[in-house]
Amino acid sequence: MNLILDRLIPYSLKDRIASSSSAIWNQIVTFDESNKIKIEAPSGTGKTTLTHILYKVRADYTGSIKYDDLELGKCNEDALAELRQHHLSIVFQDLRLFPELTAFENIEIKRLLTPQFSTQELVFEMAEALGVASILDQKIRFCSFGEQQRIAIIRALMQPFNWLILDEPFSHLDQENIKLASKLIASACEKRNAGLVIMGLNKDHYFDYSKELVL
Repeated sequence: MNLILDRLIPYSLKDRIASSSSAIWNQIVTFDESNKIKIEAPSGTGKTTLTHILYKVRADYTGSIKYDDLELGKCNEDALAELRQHHLSIVFQDLRLFPELTAFENIEIKRLLTPQFSTQELVFEMAEALGVASILDQKIRFCSFGEQQRIAIIRALMQPFNWLILDEPFSHLDQENIKLASKLIASACEKRNAGLVIMGLNKDHYFDYSKELVL
């Protein structure tokens, strides 16, 4: 499933983009499935806006986004639900976890949408790998933000996907935990032959990137 951005301009950034040299905004860009894409996005350039647009949380833009032949702006609710359930997975910058549910319950909500794809045993394996097995029974609101980020990453890996979209997923992790999380993510993408789009403020070496672009 290729990802094609065709002259994308968010309404909120229209005036700013007109004088910018962005490699994304108002460009025609094609990302091939299985590519690992790093988008370096200084503050105020629309990193979270792009994340939300790619997942169709917001649609206030001109231009178009296509996943193969499916134009995101024109897909109906059923097509969007199918896309999100089987082809796109995401870790939002604000994580969007449910504070009154436990860490395990937050993961299970996602896993049970496609139970044939993953198992509870996989949840425990990933939690052990990321050092959060001990907090699975704890309500998310009592977990640190770094713990919550690792739970959100596990949740995102519980479904099938062709593209994994990450918005600053490691901002509250130390280098050792970043190493563990990036290894888990890379392995999951390779098993699916899936693409990765990761947003960040600066250059990094977390993955073997196919392209590194400045927003």
